[in-house]
Amino acid sequence: MERKILEALNAARSARRAAVTVSDLAGGSSQIYHEGDDCPDAWRAAVGQALQSGKAGIVETEQGSFFLNVYLPPPRILVIGAVHISQALAQLAPVAGFDLTIIDPRTAFATPERFAGVELIAEWPEDALKERPLDRFTALVAVTHDPKIDDEPIRAALAAGCFYVGALGSRKTHAARVERLRQAGVSDADIGRIRAPIGLDIAAASPAEIAVAILAEIIEALRRRDTSQIKGAIA
Repeated sequence: MERKILEALNAARSARRAAVTVSDLAGGSSQIYHEGDDCPDAWRAAVGQALQSGKAGIVETEQGSFFLNVYLPPPRILVIGAVHISQALAQLAPVAGFDLTIIDPRTAFATPERFAGVELIAEWPEDALKERPLDRFTALVAVTHDPKIDDEPIRAALAAGCFYVGALGSRKTHAARVERLRQAGVSDADIGRIRAPIGLDIAAASPAEIAVAILAEIIEALRRRDTSQIKGAIA
């Protein structure tokens, strides 16, 4: 692989940006496309599908056969709230390939005894996020039921373009949340991205079942995110 492609891949990895390399199987050059960029019509759909699935493959075009290799940043879940749902989600997330961090300033809840082996940060989210910036491959899960803790990371996740933003609470609770976010200057379009009530509707009842519903919704959001805006290339 050409040096400039490797350098571009290293830069994408450092910036936690998804990328796809397209290599001519007849021995031609390779190109790299980043998620959010544009590419020729011949493999636009294939590049988008690769970015969603994370799977490599061969594409046949009028110009010949090309191998697509995809490089996705490790997806991560940031949970706001050290609650029972978080305990179950912390066990499930690694099985599905997600890194997981829990943030909760309430030290009575955020204890190593309750979250053994989990990255646990007993700080206010706005302080913790200064050292852990959000990005397009982060899922934000807000489950404290406390607007003083949940609202700011939700706003920050929407601004950062996180692929998933979910919040626990009833429709009445969410309506009050929407009004607070509007007053904070968040657009209706961004507010519309919040998954609330959180989790796929599988009639979940227990904390473990709710965690399953949340993780399933996160996976769906990751694999079905919009990758149609693909532009720019390094030949």
